[in-house]
Amino acid sequence: MEGGELVDQSNVQIEEQAQPIQITGDHSNIYINCRISNVASITQQASNTSIQLATNTSSTPRATQGSRLSELPSPQDQNSPARKRPATETFGNDVTRVDQAHLASPIERRQKTVDVADRLARQLKETYRIRCNNVQPIPYIRDKSFSVDQVFTEVGIQYKSGGNDSWRTLSGYRDILTEAKGDSRIQIIEGEPGYGKSTLALQLAYDWCNNVLNSTLGQTDFLVVLNLREIGGTKSIAEAIVNLLLPEDSPITETDVELLLQNEVLKTIILFDSFDEYPDQHSEGNFVAKILEGKILRHTHVVLITRPSCEPTICTPNAGKIKLTGFDESAREKYVRKAVTKGDEQATQRLLQAFKSNPILRDICQAPLFTVIYAHAAHEEQVFEEIGSVTEFFKYILKCFHSHALKKKSKREQEELKRYAVDHANLDRIAYESLAGEYQQLIWKREDLVQELGDGLYRACAVTGILIEERVLNHNYELEDGPYSIQVRFYHKLLCEWFASHHLVKLVKDHPSHDHTVNMDLYDLQCLFRFACGLDPNAASEVIQLVKRKKDGDRFALLCTLEQRGHVADIGLDEVRDLVSRTVWFGFLDSRLLQRTTIQLLELASGNEIPIAQVWIQGCSAVADQSGSSLALPRSQLSLPILSTLQELWIWDEDRRMDNTEVVGILSYTAQCAAVKELGFGVYPLYPMQLPDRVQGAEPILSTLRSRNVTVWGNVKTESSSRGLDRYLDLCSGVWETEEERDQRVLNEQLERQVHLQ
Repeated sequence: MEGGELVDQSNVQIEEQAQPIQITGDHSNIYINCRISNVASITQQASNTSIQLATNTSSTPRATQGSRLSELPSPQDQNSPARKRPATETFGNDVTRVDQAHLASPIERRQKTVDVADRLARQLKETYRIRCNNVQPIPYIRDKSFSVDQVFTEVGIQYKSGGNDSWRTLSGYRDILTEAKGDSRIQIIEGEPGYGKSTLALQLAYDWCNNVLNSTLGQTDFLVVLNLREIGGTKSIAEAIVNLLLPEDSPITETDVELLLQNEVLKTIILFDSFDEYPDQHSEGNFVAKILEGKILRHTHVVLITRPSCEPTICTPNAGKIKLTGFDESAREKYVRKAVTKGDEQATQRLLQAFKSNPILRDICQAPLFTVIYAHAAHEEQVFEEIGSVTEFFKYILKCFHSHALKKKSKREQEELKRYAVDHANLDRIAYESLAGEYQQLIWKREDLVQELGDGLYRACAVTGILIEERVLNHNYELEDGPYSIQVRFYHKLLCEWFASHHLVKLVKDHPSHDHTVNMDLYDLQCLFRFACGLDPNAASEVIQLVKRKKDGDRFALLCTLEQRGHVADIGLDEVRDLVSRTVWFGFLDSRLLQRTTIQLLELASGNEIPIAQVWIQGCSAVADQSGSSLALPRSQLSLPILSTLQELWIWDEDRRMDNTEVVGILSYTAQCAAVKELGFGVYPLYPMQLPDRVQGAEPILSTLRSRNVTVWGNVKTESSSRGLDRYLDLCSGVWETEEERDQRVLNEQLERQVHLQ
């Protein structure tokens, strides 16, 4: 067979030492020493391995989605190192694959590259399809699997692209890779624990591998989704892809992957999930850091998913930022109907009523994970309990875990599960130690954890779904050990915090004068502190003092106090006085529960005539109603009532433009807070707010503020000046003035009075 010429298959025999026969569709390989009786057998062999027999070496390369493969330049000739598996592989009937680096034709090399790119895309998609079709929302319900598309529900999303400091609302997750990207090469998606970060990553993979209509990934040649928790010790992204995303018998090598990722003609998006759990994030020179710094693959679009407290410091200031803000009531109802009740209207109404009748539960379930667990557990067990705190919520969830695990178990197994439901001190200690060190350890080798916990406790945790086993790549393994090992993690980091809090309570009670939380970041582990306060009121006072000594501890101390007391009204007035004697914050990313609790605290202080020193409202788009009788916080759909003892109020939103009506409303609210002496807008120099040159139609309000000597000022840009400056509102004319203009006006007024007296 020469020149791609078709030959008669009827009588052709291949000798024992056959000449090389070129087969395209597989990278860098020809087949020799063939013991096949005729060309028809060769054709069938190629078909069985998804390899096409070349009939014309000058044929046009096959293009995949996006049509960029036909534009690929010819690669340089080079030997590909063996994949981390045997260097020689056999594809049935003794057809042995060997290197064909001697191929010299540019067309052949281009065809080779196109075929490998096509195969890589297909194998990545096959891997994602398997993962996307095996989603188990509740770890202990293992007999039910869903497609991610069956359970995925949109969460609230805020973004700012590149150096733009202004947060905006994104209409949907598909716009993350387009509208929210801007000119940024790197995007960072942040979300609190349980806010659906990993589910979002899986949904993006689903869209790509299934060519979903209207997906923004339609023109993407390669989507690489790697969970960084699984790749500790991996030296390169090519190694991670080959060993974690491709089938074990794939002929694609690390060099193949490297060449394709380096090819700027192809559009590649790399999505790193769980950066906060990446074992090598503190190791110098890890490949993830090199990609983020632009030392390698600087032409690729990189999306990194993490908790807010674990944002990488190596990213450029121009990295795009995305915040997941959780479920609102509409999203919660959509999830219940879509993934839980599935057309059972009676069951739907029971669940929705449970959320509606319990504000604390509704606020807790702003986190999608909590909605998912509660909705499935309550629907499965048909048990609806009153939830008054996060601690009570987790007690309920753990009870559901154990209740389900007891089903279909022998009496002996049930007794063992019941025992370990209350006797888990070893697990508490290991969980605490994993979070209390300088660097967190969130994954264990199965054999090590079994030795620490004991067979019984380990088995109980695995059966209930508290612990999850995962197969991961084994680096530097001995041949007899194999390339993979079983590692174990908590189903979710929040469960790790739950058990760690039990051990923290024990330490605080045994050694009350010692700080057992030196390395614990409050933003990262706030639930651990809250659990500890809710588990043991006797230890709560000491835990709250530990919280207050940390950065921004006063804000979280309120939530810890609520866990201890059960309701804001049960907090002692001395504690209230202490909490409101400093700045009270309402932040853009605060949970609804935190904002509701803070409002209740301020109401309690105002009702008991306790002075409230200062309230700052940042990034909440605060707006007063027409009468000025309350200050609405649209993001959380809550309102701040009139506070008679409030002394200072500051409102600032990044680059917000307020019209005259909005300004008058806030002035009206301030005038009704009888003790206010200062109202501020914006923060100098970074966060100016654009306001009208003159406040109009508010003479009675300005008169009231003037009679109480209230100062209204801030970092203000006016309609006639685009520059943010410290400006003061003239309560007579309603005009914004700079400090110099105000001083000059005051001086002129004094001179006029002196002349009038003369």
